[in-house]
Amino acid sequence: MLGRAPKDAAPRSGERQGFIARLRQRLNRGDSWLTRDLGELLAGKRIDAAILEELETRLLTADVGVAATGRILDELKERVARNELADAAALDEALRESITEILAPCARPLIVDRARRPFVILVVGVNGSGKTTTIGKLAQRCTTAGLRVLLAAGDTFRAAAIEQLEVWAQRTGAEFAAQQPGADPGAVVFDALQAARARGCDVLIADTAGRLHSQSHLMEELKKVRRVIQRADASAPHEVLLVLDANQGQNALSQARQFGAAVGVTGLALTKLDGSARGGIVIAIAQELQLPIRFVGVGETAEDFGEFDAATFAAALVGGPREARAP
Repeated sequence: MLGRAPKDAAPRSGERQGFIARLRQRLNRGDSWLTRDLGELLAGKRIDAAILEELETRLLTADVGVAATGRILDELKERVARNELADAAALDEALRESITEILAPCARPLIVDRARRPFVILVVGVNGSGKTTTIGKLAQRCTTAGLRVLLAAGDTFRAAAIEQLEVWAQRTGAEFAAQQPGADPGAVVFDALQAARARGCDVLIADTAGRLHSQSHLMEELKKVRRVIQRADASAPHEVLLVLDANQGQNALSQARQFGAAVGVTGLALTKLDGSARGGIVIAIAQELQLPIRFVGVGETAEDFGEFDAATFAAALVGGPREARAP
């Protein structure tokens, strides 16, 4: 949710259903990565230790992680012991339910508090994660919801990043604030916050330069940007959104840990799920960190970006019946 919007600006149910369809199609091209051919393996047999071992291997290979895989397998073993899983369809359903249970606490949409004006969103992440594109898509959602948005070009190291953000501002109808390449990022964001107030903007979305989570001096610079924002508004930033490339596997989990420790990440946007036939790292992150997963992206356009839904995601991962059930 992005705050109350005029009725004619609210996302249409058809648009929501279209995003769900794209998620299912692009996350799992062809057969499901988890339950592919399990039906054949189970033909004429009961679910036994060998089948569960095969499923465990698939979960681990798909970056679901040891902790989440152990939790899922323990639940499945209990259901097998109670004779609740008689066939492949029942196994699929149980797997969907277990994954949904892990993901559901993290399916928390971003809510813009209109009492905090501007509502400051600091966007962080490593190089190539899709930060600037995510900002553009988020700006589109905000302006569609009737919010006045200002985009701040805090990635001052790359002139191309400033230009790309300005294009998104023009495309979405957002305000734009930038300085010359090489300017101090903290100063850029501070000035942008003052401009957002002067222009009566509801939301300020600040880009930052991509940096590896292992580069301590660059992480310190990010901390400085946060401190500078707080000089202008002690309650800001109101959201620190970490953009993660889902194709990074376990490295994405490491990034989430490090950025969380450095700047207090409050939400995640998972991108490039269209480039991964697995997406299991989402489960690992949810199991270990319990951070809110705000958005997922399955393509380059604004329509390929939507709010995270646990049951829909689990259904897309596992395959089988495609009607997602509410958590």
